[in-house]
Amino acid sequence: MSGKARPANRSENRLPPGQHLTPGFPVLDLGIRPEIPLTEWRLDITGMVENPKLFTWDEFNVLPGFEDVSDFHCVTTWSKFDVRWTGVAFFTLMEIVKPKPEVQHVLFGSYDGYTTNVRLDDVMDDDVLIATHYDGKPLTREHGGPARVIIPKLYAWKGAKFVRSIEFSNEDKLGFWEVRGYSNTADPWTEDRFSQAS
Repeated sequence: MSGKARPANRSENRLPPGQHLTPGFPVLDLGIRPEIPLTEWRLDITGMVENPKLFTWDEFNVLPGFEDVSDFHCVTTWSKFDVRWTGVAFFTLMEIVKPKPEVQHVLFGSYDGYTTNVRLDDVMDDDVLIATHYDGKPLTREHGGPARVIIPKLYAWKGAKFVRSIEFSNEDKLGFWEVRGYSNTADPWTEDRFSQAS
C-alpha cells in the first residue's frame, strides 16, 4: 500500500507562507543522536488502548509496508518537496492497538529524551507513518533513525526522531518544545509556530 504521491512538477500553492525551498535536507535535533542497536530497539505503544503493544525491530518490520511521498516543512522556515518515506502507516498501528473512543491526544517519546504531542485527528490522515527509510535507504541517525514519526501536514518538530514510545490519552500532555512556548497545533499554512500564550 502506498500513500498519496504529489506531482513533483507542480510547486504552486505547495509552499506555506514564510517558508523557502531548500534542495538539501538540513538536520535539527537536541544535539543528542543516540546509537540504538536494532536488537535493542523497541516501540512501546501504551495508554488508552485495548491492546498495548511492545514491538521489537523484527516484529515492527514484518508489519505491512507503506510508502509516502510528501512535503516537509520545518518551523525554522525551510521546506523540502517530494520527500519519499517508507515504513509502517500509523493507521496500521492503530488497527493493532485499538485506541479507546475517549482518546483525543497522542504523545510521542524518543530515545534522546524528546517528546511531542499532537491531537488524535492529526495522525488520522493516510500519509502519517513511522518511517524507517528515507529515499529508499535505511534512515540514518542524523535523520532520526532507526525510526521517526512523519506527520506531513504539521511543522516537522511534531514528528519525533528516534521514536521509542506512543501514548494515547484523553489529556493533552505538552511535549519538549510545547512547554517552551511552541504551538500545540503547528499548522504551517497559518504560520502557527508559537503558542498564543508565549
